[in-house]
Amino acid sequence: MKKTIFLYGFLLAAFTGLLKFIEYRFLVRDLSIEFYIGAVAVFFTALGVWAGLKFTQRKTVAVVPVTAAPPRPPADLHSLLLQHGISKRELEVLALISQGLSNQEIADRLFVSLNTVKTHSSNLFSKLDAKRRTQAIQKAKEIGLLNG
Repeated sequence: MKKTIFLYGFLLAAFTGLLKFIEYRFLVRDLSIEFYIGAVAVFFTALGVWAGLKFTQRKTVAVVPVTAAPPRPPADLHSLLLQHGISKRELEVLALISQGLSNQEIADRLFVSLNTVKTHSSNLFSKLDAKRRTQAIQKAKEIGLLNG
């Protein structure tokens, strides 16, 4: 912004100096001050219109469409479970983990002990090659065990 202000100030001073030079050297002093004020006004109006158009133009941004991964054909859940060696009970535990339930809440819901839930979770983590619950959920969604 400071650069623009200095530029305008410099141009105003240069243009005024040019007009004074022309007035004293080449023109007879018959022209009135209104002529010079008008000439400066026209010049800076044109300059302002040009700057306004240049600095307020919207920049076009190329939008590249991102294609999603091709949808997988629907796989049979039973064959997926067999392929990854996951039992139906482990799938139930995985579904409850994806709902954000704690181990104790899962145990209460499935009417099993806390240690059983921990065992199922540990087996799931090893079969899905995951270290955390979120990673297990992500991998299960990727292979189609859980819906989006």
